[in-house]
Amino acid sequence: MARRPPGHTPHGDGGRRARPGRIGESVPTSAHRLRPDADAPLPATDPSLVQMGEFGRAHGLNGEIRLKSYTGDPQAIASYGPLLGADGRRIELTDVRQAGGAAPDLLVVRVKGVTDRTGAESLNRLALYLPRERLGTVADADEFFTADLVGLDVVDTAGTRLGTVADVPNYGGGDLLEIKPALGGATALLPFTKAFVPELDIAGGRVVIDPPDDLFAPAGPRPPEEPV
Repeated sequence: MARRPPGHTPHGDGGRRARPGRIGESVPTSAHRLRPDADAPLPATDPSLVQMGEFGRAHGLNGEIRLKSYTGDPQAIASYGPLLGADGRRIELTDVRQAGGAAPDLLVVRVKGVTDRTGAESLNRLALYLPRERLGTVADADEFFTADLVGLDVVDTAGTRLGTVADVPNYGGGDLLEIKPALGGATALLPFTKAFVPELDIAGGRVVIDPPDDLFAPAGPRPPEEPV
């Protein structure tokens, strides 16, 4: 099981995107102060934090804002209690609904204390985090946070380094590994399944893949994500 930058994604024959909690599982938590230094900016690489989502552009004039959710059930992002913005501020979501379009992880939300477009615009591109301890521990060796995959080396079954994991996106057909090639050039997408990714060695800092020969060959445009 892979817990997405909060949540889980099955690393098997395929499966939908996930982040905090198991797929479809919401884990409500009590509303409490997240850090003693809650006004201090957060280091982007803080291992004690898991990214839950990221705000996009303002929606309308009354304080609503678009949000890309990284939870297994996208709307469950509101069930974890107050989140922590990358700038240190405490963020409490008070209303959540799916945005128009086909992408289930794109939401329109309200934030406590934000009542106009100016306030919503001030949140644009702000990443949201939750302390890893509030997500619980992984249940077995085949379970992990997908956020932990980003930055790992990618090697083939012979041990040759091919690149690094740049992201673990999902465009509606299951999770993918976005791989940045070691020799430079455009990233490539690989289905995140046992067939293509037979081994994960997070402790060892690598992902073993069995790629097709044309993995890094030029291809047509990938499915676009809706703008947040």
